[in-house]
Amino acid sequence: MDQETETTTPDTPTLADRLAQATQSLADALASLDGQFASIHAKIDRIVAAVDDGELLAKPAEKNDAPPTAELQASSALHNKLAELEKANHDLKAQSAAARRKTLSPMITALLAKEGVEGDALIETPVVEKALAGLSIEQRIAVKAELARAGILV
Repeated sequence: MDQETETTTPDTPTLADRLAQATQSLADALASLDGQFASIHAKIDRIVAAVDDGELLAKPAEKNDAPPTAELQASSALHNKLAELEKANHDLKAQSAAARRKTLSPMITALLAKEGVEGDALIETPVVEKALAGLSIEQRIAVKAELARAGILV
């Protein structure tokens, strides 16, 4: 009982042709991607140039006595409005920092009152150290952190 095993080997020219086609497809895809990259790069360059030109045109027109165009007037108005809004934002931030709530927990207020320290006044560090002498280190850290958060610790 002899059985012959047939081994099928792929046709070498067919395999080589398929590899060549795959290589060509990859080369075409790479060329397409390269073209898209070049197109996007050109668009970015145009955008950058437009922004740069817009800034360069606005500055000489302000220096010259030539009448400003409507576009430059609108740009100038927007810059002025931006400056006003930034100033208002800065002022509001300063007001909010000054009006920050400065309250302490009842426990800390009671602890400071035992040492004769008013809770709303600014407290100096040596006074706090004396008042907190009976507490553990962790409790001292917690009290000092709360005082600092409230803006009372000097």
